[in-house]
Amino acid sequence: MRSAIDDLLGAYDKLIMDPVHGGIPLYRHEIDVIDHPLFQRLRNICQNDILSLVFPGATHSRFLHSIGVMHVGGRMFRSMIDAYLRERNLSRRVDLTFSQLEAIDYFAKVIRLGCLLHDSGHSSFSHQFTQARRIRELMSRPQRFADLWRDVDISTIHGETPEELEHEHYSVRVAWQILQDTGFVETGIAIEDVLGIMETTQARPSEQFCAHAHTFWEFIAGPDANAGALQHASTPRMVMDLLSSIVSGEVDADRADYMLRDGFHSSVTIGGFNLDHLLSNLRFGWNVENPWLGLAIAHKGLGALEDFVYSRHQMYRQVYAHKTALGFDWILREGINEVLEDQETFEWVDHCLSDMKDFSQLTDNFFWEAFRRKARRSPGSYSRCIVDRIKLDHIDTRENLDAGAIAAHRQALAAAMKVPAESVVTCTMRARFTNIRENFNGIKVLVRDPLTRERHLRQISDVSAFFNKFSDGTIIHFYLKPAILRA
Repeated sequence: MRSAIDDLLGAYDKLIMDPVHGGIPLYRHEIDVIDHPLFQRLRNICQNDILSLVFPGATHSRFLHSIGVMHVGGRMFRSMIDAYLRERNLSRRVDLTFSQLEAIDYFAKVIRLGCLLHDSGHSSFSHQFTQARRIRELMSRPQRFADLWRDVDISTIHGETPEELEHEHYSVRVAWQILQDTGFVETGIAIEDVLGIMETTQARPSEQFCAHAHTFWEFIAGPDANAGALQHASTPRMVMDLLSSIVSGEVDADRADYMLRDGFHSSVTIGGFNLDHLLSNLRFGWNVENPWLGLAIAHKGLGALEDFVYSRHQMYRQVYAHKTALGFDWILREGINEVLEDQETFEWVDHCLSDMKDFSQLTDNFFWEAFRRKARRSPGSYSRCIVDRIKLDHIDTRENLDAGAIAAHRQALAAAMKVPAESVVTCTMRARFTNIRENFNGIKVLVRDPLTRERHLRQISDVSAFFNKFSDGTIIHFYLKPAILRA
């Protein structure tokens, strides 16, 4: 394993340029991961399916997003370490032990790898692929999970067999394959530790992780580290949960990157927030009584966190739920279902979903070619609409209607336009923003006592009323099918 001191000082092996973050440094083992064919396939998967049909600049890939998330995740962890050292006045004297430096370096590398690989299992057109009806049927096929992990012992990775696979399950499988193929064991980082901070896994931390976790906890909590009710075996799990929250949580590297990146490439400003300001106010929060270890934010940084949340809310409403964009998503899903009616295409996709060697073939390009073939044969097809950018005609938008009200309004619109009811279609975007109220309560605020000047942790809802403003919302767009689909 490379010297922890060299890596912590920034002795990177390569620098790549990113339009959002600028220069992103890479270590040799990260370069090996990125160069693997299963990761390179992400170059050919668009971050936002076919959003570029509405926002022409939104052609950026999952490849660049994944590298950006790795960069932000590493910055988040290092920023919290830097803040901790400053506030404990440790940065003025060199009294960190080598074991503490090794633990910090190990977790920094694990976070970066977990972030880098978090989306590696996305297939064609990202989220829209798994929402297509025929694809959902394929991913729910009995034995799919077993076929995917054939000849691999997954007892230390997964607990129960999922009934229906999601892209996160594929990300874990792809990550395992890449790390195996690149001789990752030589880096000194355990594969199960990287997989353990990714979604859908219950991987047990390695002995190395456990040793570093105890060192890290004692470094953070200080003399009181073992004073509370903390059980010896729970320390690694606390640390793993902390690292997982950086990869996938309410304030995570994934959201931070995609909001900035999607806003930048869509040429909108509503996804913008001050990442530097947010990161500079993130802190480690801990309590030896409960015990608890997680993300905290300095009281002065609440404004940056509120900007982050509001930007996400606006991106959903103004970009992801844009009436034309949702209409194209509906056509895309129907187009995927349509080309899978071809037996040869169906069998090939079915095979790729169970075989890592050919999984790399499932890119946007594969389906674009299938759409073009179908469009040539069938001018009145969904594929023709995608290829020639023939959009649904938007009629109306309503919010928070139940299924009965949606059906009734659809019938009323059809009657008013004197067209069959099946000519009117609906697209729904559900935004679960009650999670903001509930899950943000897991993030504590560091508040300074005005008299003693001591700082203590408080529930975020006790300090800011901002997060109580958000509620779940459903946006429903109503459309008339284009003439070629009604012929």
